[in-house]
Amino acid sequence: MERIPVAGPWITQREVDYVADAARTAWYDQAASYNDRFEQAFAAYLGVRFAVTLPSCTSAIHLALLALGVGPGDEVIVPDITWIATAAPVNYVGATPVFADIDQRTWCLSADSFEACITPRTKAVIPVHLYGGVADMDRINSIAARHGIAVIEDAAEAIGALYHGRRAGSLGDCGVFSFHGSKTLTTGEGGMLVTNQQQLWERVQVLRDHGRKPGDRMFFNSEVAFKYKMSALQAALGLAQLERIDELVRRKREIFRWYEEALAGISGIELNCESRDTLNSYWMVTIVGESHSTWRKEELMESLAAAGIDSRPFFHPLSSIPAYRDRQCAALARRRNVVSYRISPCGVNLPSGFNLTKDLVQHIAAQCRSFFGRQSFRAESSQQAA
Repeated sequence: MERIPVAGPWITQREVDYVADAARTAWYDQAASYNDRFEQAFAAYLGVRFAVTLPSCTSAIHLALLALGVGPGDEVIVPDITWIATAAPVNYVGATPVFADIDQRTWCLSADSFEACITPRTKAVIPVHLYGGVADMDRINSIAARHGIAVIEDAAEAIGALYHGRRAGSLGDCGVFSFHGSKTLTTGEGGMLVTNQQQLWERVQVLRDHGRKPGDRMFFNSEVAFKYKMSALQAALGLAQLERIDELVRRKREIFRWYEEALAGISGIELNCESRDTLNSYWMVTIVGESHSTWRKEELMESLAAAGIDSRPFFHPLSSIPAYRDRQCAALARRRNVVSYRISPCGVNLPSGFNLTKDLVQHIAAQCRSFFGRQSFRAESSQQAA
């Protein structure tokens, strides 16, 4: 059996045809045609006014922070469990990331922890919809509104997810998305920023083009800014994928159901939850041990790798990784964020690529069952020896 990758896209002839057409036609006076179509279709899909194609979700967060006026002396609250791309742009603008704990069930930013982390310096919060789940945006938005805090909704992993009937990414002051090759909707690399606020959108348009106002033909830059644009070929691929988004999300949810059935009955583990009035898009099917688990993610990953199955670790707390652990912002988080530090050691992302079949999922589940069976035997042997 060939090695099973942890993630990957679903590309059809539609995507190939769109990219080929962009290669032929998206030049001269049509250079922006696919970017415009992708932005307009994406905004319509989310039900927002504005969408901006960008080279990555990281650049989207960076521009959002700048457009909202976040800078030196400010604090931005982010969940301790997320990819570093959520927090790194906070450092780019000279602000300080503050690591809050996650919710026990959703693994997204805890509203209680967010509120407890607020200080007079808090300027923004970046809730992350982890692995396709959705944070408690009603409470987060309510808390943020009371304190005058901007909400940048990190929906990098949650295209297609729903919260009380509204699409993830449309619930804050602005939303950001990733179209990395591993994501449900891909452009290979790429990102999107969306918002309903015209002033924020207009500011982002200037900042992403080296401080040049839209329509400027004289290359008369008003400030030093950034070069954050998506190519027409990427936009063409994204537009084709977006036209299939319902199909893509359905398949992700089907893959999760296969896992749910195949792993049923294993004690001491849980999979991604789907909270009431939400729809989880299940970007990454994730297995997590209960608080008393004795196994560690490295052990399960090694066991799967030996069987030709790739996997990924549940994110490490940002306050624990070398990039941040020696910073002052991390010390308090390590003491405070008990849920993050309880869940992270025994969490693994299972293969979730679109190449999966039900038979492959059953094979992966069988390897998991074998691993957990050995763990139970080891635990029983230790108890008997004691």
